[in-house]
Amino acid sequence: MKAQPKTQPPAAAETPMMRQYQRIKKDHPEAILFFRMGDFYEMFHKDAVTASRILEIALTSRNKNKSNAIPMCGIPYHAANAYIAKLIKNGKKVAICEQTEDPKAAQGLVKREVVRVITPGTVLDDGLLDPKSHHYLVSLYFDREGFGLAALDISTGLFKATELSGENAESLLTDEIDKLDPREIVVPQSTMDGGGGQTANLKNQGRCLQPVEDWSFSHGHAYPLLLEHFKTHSLEGFGCDHLRKAVCAAGALIQYLQDTQKSTLDHINAISTFNIHNFMLLDQSTVHNLELVQSGDGRRSGSLLDLLDLSCTAMGARRIREWILKPLVEISEIENRQDIVEEFNNDLIRRDEARRHLKQIHDLERLLGRISLAMGTARDLAAFKSSLRTLPALLELLRRCQTPALAKYTDSWDNLEDLFDCIDRMIVDDPPLNMKEGNLIKPGCDDELDRLKSVSRKSKQWIASLETREKERTGIPLLKIGYNKIYGYYIEITKKNLDRVPPDYIRKQSLVNAERFVSPELKQYEEDILGAEEKIAVLEHKLFQMTRQTVAAQGHRIQAMAGALSEIDALLAFAEAAHQGRFSRPRVHEGDTLRIDNGRHPLVERIAPDGQFIPNDTLLDCDANQIMIITGPNMAGKSTYLRQVAIITLMAQIGSFVPAEQAEIGMVDRIFSRVGAQDYLLKGQSTFMVEMNETANILNNASPKSLIILDEIGRGTSTFDGISIAWSIVEYLHGPGNIGAKTLFATHYHELTDIASFLDGVKNLNIQVKEWNDEIIFLRKIAPGSADKSYGIQVARLAGLPNQVLQRATEILFNLEKNEYDEVGAPKIGHSSTADADGGPGQMTLFTTPANPLYQKLADIDPDTLAPRQALELIYELSRLAKGETQ
Repeated sequence: MKAQPKTQPPAAAETPMMRQYQRIKKDHPEAILFFRMGDFYEMFHKDAVTASRILEIALTSRNKNKSNAIPMCGIPYHAANAYIAKLIKNGKKVAICEQTEDPKAAQGLVKREVVRVITPGTVLDDGLLDPKSHHYLVSLYFDREGFGLAALDISTGLFKATELSGENAESLLTDEIDKLDPREIVVPQSTMDGGGGQTANLKNQGRCLQPVEDWSFSHGHAYPLLLEHFKTHSLEGFGCDHLRKAVCAAGALIQYLQDTQKSTLDHINAISTFNIHNFMLLDQSTVHNLELVQSGDGRRSGSLLDLLDLSCTAMGARRIREWILKPLVEISEIENRQDIVEEFNNDLIRRDEARRHLKQIHDLERLLGRISLAMGTARDLAAFKSSLRTLPALLELLRRCQTPALAKYTDSWDNLEDLFDCIDRMIVDDPPLNMKEGNLIKPGCDDELDRLKSVSRKSKQWIASLETREKERTGIPLLKIGYNKIYGYYIEITKKNLDRVPPDYIRKQSLVNAERFVSPELKQYEEDILGAEEKIAVLEHKLFQMTRQTVAAQGHRIQAMAGALSEIDALLAFAEAAHQGRFSRPRVHEGDTLRIDNGRHPLVERIAPDGQFIPNDTLLDCDANQIMIITGPNMAGKSTYLRQVAIITLMAQIGSFVPAEQAEIGMVDRIFSRVGAQDYLLKGQSTFMVEMNETANILNNASPKSLIILDEIGRGTSTFDGISIAWSIVEYLHGPGNIGAKTLFATHYHELTDIASFLDGVKNLNIQVKEWNDEIIFLRKIAPGSADKSYGIQVARLAGLPNQVLQRATEILFNLEKNEYDEVGAPKIGHSSTADADGGPGQMTLFTTPANPLYQKLADIDPDTLAPRQALELIYELSRLAKGETQ
C-alpha cells in the first residue's frame, strides 16, 4: 500500500486565538509581532525563535506534547521597552499588537490589532534616543537628473527636504547622509531589487535600508498626501512646491509613518526646504579628519562638538551639532550670532542667570513628540508645565540686553501661558509614574470626579465603622475586614471563633487558620465602591487625554518656542566656551584674506598642560600667500597646525569666537581636508587609494573661495611617485589660472620647497626644532623658510629603535643624499620632459637639462694622476670652457 504524504495539521485544529494571531502576523511579515495576552506580550513560530536568541529568554512551546507544537516565548508588558530596545539595536522591527477591548466586556475572543510598528528610525523610547542628537528617518528618491532627500525626526517633528543634481550629486548626497547619520533610510523597492549603485554604497556603509513599494514615491501620490497631511491647498508656503524630487521623497516618508505609527502625526506640522549651497560644504573626510562631531575613536569626547557643547538643554545640544555641520556663508547671519555671543561673553552675571533659567527647561521638542503621538504620560505634562514656568523670567532678562540681534527672539516670544494654565489646573504637580494608579487630576476640575473620589475616600471610613459594628454584633474581637484583587472585600474570622458566625454571613474562602465571609451589607457596598473606582479611572483617563490633546493642538507654537530656546541656549554655550577658552571675536568679511594672530588648536590645547601649547600665526590669501608648503619632522606639530587653521575658520563661520588673539576670516565656501592615514581594507581600498580618492574630490570641486589643508600627499606610494604626485598637485592648485584656493600643504618631501623659487604665491614654512647632542627638541613654532632635513632618524631614536638600526640608517641616508642632485647640481625633480620636448612658450622648467661641458670636464678629472705640466694645461682648458671659448 502506498504511503500517504505527511501533511500539516489542518487550520481547523488551531484555536481561535492562534487563527487571530496568524491573520495579524500576515500583515506584518517582516516585524516581530508582540501579541498581547493579559500581562504578557507573546511571540510565536519564527518570531519566538529569533526573539529568544536576541533577548536571551527561554524558548518554550505551545501544545508541547502534540505533533503541532508551536515555539513561543513571552515578556511582561510593563518591561517591554527594554526588550524592544534590544531588538531595535539588532536591526529588527517590532509590531505592537494590543487588546483593543476590555476582556471583561468581550464576548468571545478579545479584539486585537497592531497599534504601532517600531523601526530603527521611528523609536520614541528615551532609552534608544541620544538626547543630544537628532534621530533621523530619511527617504531617498532617485531619477536620472538627481536625488530627492527628505529627513524627519519623529521624536521632535523636525521635517526637511532638499534636491541634489549635477555631476557631483552622488558625492554630495553621501556627504549629506553622513551628516544626518540616519537610523533608517526608506528607498523604492525597485532600487533595492535593481542593485542601484547608490543603495549599494549605503549598504556598504552599514546603513539600515527599508524598501517600500514604488507607488508611494510617485508624485501623483506624494503631493496630495502632503497636502492632506498639512491641510493646505499647495506646498508653496513651505518652499517646495516646485521641487518634484523632494516632494516624492517627503510624501513616501509620510506614507511610511502612517503605515507604521497608526496614530496622528500632528506634531509634524511643517516641512522646511534647504539648499546645501546656502551653507559651507563639508565632505565626509573633512568632518572626520577635523573631528568635528566625534573624535578619531568614534566617541563624542575629544571632538569640537564636545568642546563647544556647553548647552543647558538637549535642544541646544542638537542645535550646536547642526550648526557645526552647517557653517554659514552669509555675513549678516554670522555677525548676528557674534553680537549675541559677545553680549553674554562680556556679562558673566547675566550669562549665568540666563543659563540657570535654561537648565529648568526640559526637552520641549521630544515632550511634544510623545504628547502628540498619544504616548505622553502625566509626568510628561508636568515636565512640560515646569519648563514653561521659567519663560517669563527668561524673556525679561533677554529684554534687558543691549544687542538688537536678540529682537529676533524677543519680538516673537510666546510664554504659552494658556498651556501652562491648562496643565496647572488639571494635572497634579507630582503625578504617579504608573498612570493606572490614578490620582492624576486635581480636585475641582470635574464635579462628577470629585463626587466619586469622595465616595472612594469615605469608603475607608465606612469599612472601618462596619468592622467595629460587626465586632460588637458578633462578639468576635479578632474579626477584620480586608480586600484583595481576586476575592474583593471579605470578613475574616479565625477558626476557633467560627461558632459565633452570624447566619447572614456567606462563606467566601477557606484558609488554614481562618475562614473568609461576606455579608449582604458588605457585598452591596463593595459594588458601590468598586464601581466608583472604575468610574474614577475611566474619568481621570478621559480628562488626562483631553489635557494632552489641548497641548498637542498647539504644536506649532511649542515648536517655534523650542526652536528659539535651542538657538539661545546654543549661543549662550558659545559665550561660555569663549569665556572658558579665552576666545576672541573674529572679523568675517567677503575678501580672501585669512589672517590669524597667535592661533591655537582648541582641542589639543585642552589636553596640553597649562601654558604649554605654542600658538602660531597664519596668513593666507589668493595672491602672494596662496600656498604654504610646511616642512618639519614628525611629531613637530604640522598636522595640528593644519587642523587648527581649518577649525578656527569653521568656528568663525558658525558664529563662535575663536582661539586666537585676533582673526580676520575671508568667507570660505568649502573646507577640504586630506589629513591622516585611514586604512579602508574592509572596503577593499588601500590607504593610498583612499588618499587619492579624497585628493581627487578636492581637485575636482574646490574653488578660489575654498580652504584646503593637505597632509603628506603621496606618502602611501613609492618616494619618486609620491614626490611627483605632490609636486603636480601644488602646480594644479596654484592660481589664478588653476584652482587658486588658499592651501596649507604639509610634507616630508623637502624637494617641494623648491617650488617657491619659481611660483609666485607659494611660500615655505617650517616647524622649528632645536638639535642638541644628536637629539631634537620640538619648539612647535612656525617660521618662514624650509626645514633643512626631516629628522626622521632622530624621531626614530625618540621612539626607541635600537642603536644598531639607527647607525645603519644614518649611513644609508648619507649615500642616498649624495645622489639626490643631477650632474649640474640641480634637484632632479625640477625637470619637465613635456616642456623640454616642445620648447614652447609654456611654463619654463626650473633647471637646464643639458650637461655643462665645464662641469663634465671637472667630473672627469683624477687629480692624483696628473703631472705638473698636465695640470697647468688643464687649468688653461678649464678657463676657456668657463669663458665659453672654443679651441
